[in-house]
Amino acid sequence: MTQRENQGVSRGLVTLSVMLATIMQALDTTIANVALPHMQGAMGATQDQVSWVLTSYIVAAAIAMPMTGFISARIGRKQLFLWSVVGFTITSALCGAAQTLDQIVIFRLLQGIFGASLVPLSQSVLLDTYPTEQHGSAMAMWGVGVMVGPILGPSLGGWLTEYYNWRWVFYINIPFGVLAWLGIATFVKETPLDPKRKFDLFGFMLLAIAIGSLQLFLDRGESQNWFASMEIMVEAILAVLTMYMFIVHMFTANQPFLEPQMFRDRNFVIGLLFIFIIGIVLLATMALLPPYLQNLMGYPVIDVGLLLTPRGFGTMAGMMLVGKLANKVDLRYLIVIGLLLMILSLWQMTGFSIDVSRWEIIYTGVIQGLGMGLVFVPLSTISFSTLAPQFRNEGTALYSLIRNIGSSIGISAVTTYLSQRVQINHAAFADYITPFNKALQAAAHVGAADLSTTIGLVKLNNEVTYQASLLGYLQDFRIMMFLCVLMLLMMVLLRKPQKRAPTVIKRKP
Repeated sequence: MTQRENQGVSRGLVTLSVMLATIMQALDTTIANVALPHMQGAMGATQDQVSWVLTSYIVAAAIAMPMTGFISARIGRKQLFLWSVVGFTITSALCGAAQTLDQIVIFRLLQGIFGASLVPLSQSVLLDTYPTEQHGSAMAMWGVGVMVGPILGPSLGGWLTEYYNWRWVFYINIPFGVLAWLGIATFVKETPLDPKRKFDLFGFMLLAIAIGSLQLFLDRGESQNWFASMEIMVEAILAVLTMYMFIVHMFTANQPFLEPQMFRDRNFVIGLLFIFIIGIVLLATMALLPPYLQNLMGYPVIDVGLLLTPRGFGTMAGMMLVGKLANKVDLRYLIVIGLLLMILSLWQMTGFSIDVSRWEIIYTGVIQGLGMGLVFVPLSTISFSTLAPQFRNEGTALYSLIRNIGSSIGISAVTTYLSQRVQINHAAFADYITPFNKALQAAAHVGAADLSTTIGLVKLNNEVTYQASLLGYLQDFRIMMFLCVLMLLMMVLLRKPQKRAPTVIKRKP
């Protein structure tokens, strides 16, 4: 076997190893959602109490993720990767074995801490393993795990919960974790250490409080009626104040927690803005479609999973296409095509009705998934094309963090907007429910509506609520379509990736 063939095999084994870890973590961001009602019954908890199973994981992962760069510099990227996989696998098993709500919340918190580094580490490993001209192909493979995991998570979680037990949504991580650890321990190379690098405790504490407060604000805002709650007001003030203090500290401290020189790279900064919006559109859509299909269309959980699965195949197809074209065309053209496909899909979704067919749901999902695949991989490649290599661990952690924050904001925003629009739509429709409405008179005359009894009025109100909810979902889809149009206009800000190697920047002493 030639040296070139050896390098290809080695890169393939590294890719497989880190992708197992990426898929494991990406699946866990959504796989537990569908099992919450079953956990609630098993633990005897209220809906607000069981929601901490998700909140603890999200908040812990968000706070721990920025630590990736510093810890990998001190103990080595490979060591951090191995310990993260071990910790994530063990805590997954503990989550599955938990007997009380307190136990599962604590284990989910630990799972979030260990899992926080998996996605950014896998991205930085692949960027270092492949030469610059193959970064597009590398990011295509990495993107399959990152993007398809959250899409397939609800389907897999629903299937496991339906046919086995909710505990298997956690136990399924064990074989992935064992194989990932073996592969990383065998094939991934260690990086040089930086023992002189100091830890900016003050900067980290500011960032941790800001991120933790923001995540709690977003996750609990809807259930606590937003700013009518003192808790939500305190969290909002803390998030804004500490983030402002962190930014000032970062640009004035000698050795800040995040190196400000990263933000001199234009493509990296614009990439962060893009991935923030991508995070909003991706998981916000996935948060809206299951309740739309279940509550309004009457589909069972298993059918909902089957209807949403083709979206993941569309994403995979888009990423594989990018892998083939990455070195042949300007990556910005692929992003434009992807955005146009996403806009087309969301525009079609704004026309959904109570008579929408399964085929319409499937093909709009495939189109949106294809567009997402064409956007995500080129965007990741362009964002890191000119970033100095020593900033990759920090950069990938920040990139993943911004995407996750975008997802949290997107889910909170669309659910809140949906709730408000349903109320507004209901009030608007109710204005037409009068004794003088000729259509209503005709319906009462033929027996389709009975306005003389309480049961008849309740049925009429239920129908108005149903139509108000349907329109609310369509208005949410329209908002996300406008966000994609905004990204399309922002394309002028992205520069074409340079062919030369990124400049190495010296850190401040």
